[in-house]
Amino acid sequence: MKKTLLALVGAGLLAVSVMAADAPFNEDIPDRYTVVKGDTLWDISNMFLQDPWLWPEIWFVNPQISNPHLIYPGDIIKLVYIDGKPRLTVERGRTVKLEPEAKVIPHEEAIPTLPLDVIDNFLSRTRVVQPGQLELAPYVIAGHEKRILTGKGDDFYVRGELSPNVDFYGIYRKGDPYVDPETDELLGIRAQDVGSAQLKSTDGEIATFAATRSVEEIRIGDRLLPHEERRLETTFYPSPPGDDVEGLIIAVDGGVTQVGHLDVVAINRGKRDGLVIGNMLAIYKAGEQVRDRIKGDMVTLPAERAGLLMVFRTYDKMSFGLVMHAERPLAVGDQIRNP
Repeated sequence: MKKTLLALVGAGLLAVSVMAADAPFNEDIPDRYTVVKGDTLWDISNMFLQDPWLWPEIWFVNPQISNPHLIYPGDIIKLVYIDGKPRLTVERGRTVKLEPEAKVIPHEEAIPTLPLDVIDNFLSRTRVVQPGQLELAPYVIAGHEKRILTGKGDDFYVRGELSPNVDFYGIYRKGDPYVDPETDELLGIRAQDVGSAQLKSTDGEIATFAATRSVEEIRIGDRLLPHEERRLETTFYPSPPGDDVEGLIIAVDGGVTQVGHLDVVAINRGKRDGLVIGNMLAIYKAGEQVRDRIKGDMVTLPAERAGLLMVFRTYDKMSFGLVMHAERPLAVGDQIRNP
């Protein structure tokens, strides 16, 4: 396979190195497709391509369209042949009139790359903290009128050192640790989301808060952390990792062990391993052990590729990814590698 460099201009200049593929199209594809609200770029690419994550390789960038990743409902995706090779083009489904000093904002947002609601729901429930971070954070000491449990709309009391000039906090409960099964290294601690609160007043070392959101009862001992600014990218540029990556799925959102399509998984590789948002990783099922009936010993069969995930959030030692394709049930402990 040859290698191609595709330069894309979005908020800034982004260079993405992708593996070329000679028209990796599915057999039965439409000549044209009109984008509708609710589509994702991945869905459309999956309709046309055997390997959806390679879509940058087969886009033909129309001169009037600076970024083929920005596709809107009503736009038309067309299959054309350029220099004898099939390519996809984007034809705007509406006419936009530009006037001097006038800024035209499309009345509909560009379709996202991935189903952002899945990612957003996960990020709103999960935060990864370093060991000891929760233990040092302010904690709920009592509810209003000495209640043990507190919910949305209730006041409660907190003891501990608050951050200066911060009025809004998330309420968390210590969850399970993320541990590298290969090295036993502690990668992070899951801070389980309980709710949100706003500071009302302080009196010495005791502060009064109002619960503005709760997903379950707020308990004595729950910890408060300043709201984390977690900007959710709406456009993900798929790419292979810059370096060879080999790791494992170490956890699945929801505490289950089985993994399927659009499940969020934690992996034991992160920024220090060269991973960035948008990296694609193949998922491999570990090979089974069988007895060699000739020699009489046990042999481990080769691992088999069984899925694909896209990284959407990276930390130093670990990352979270969304399973985009699963050929069969996956599980915690399955391997991840370069696609």
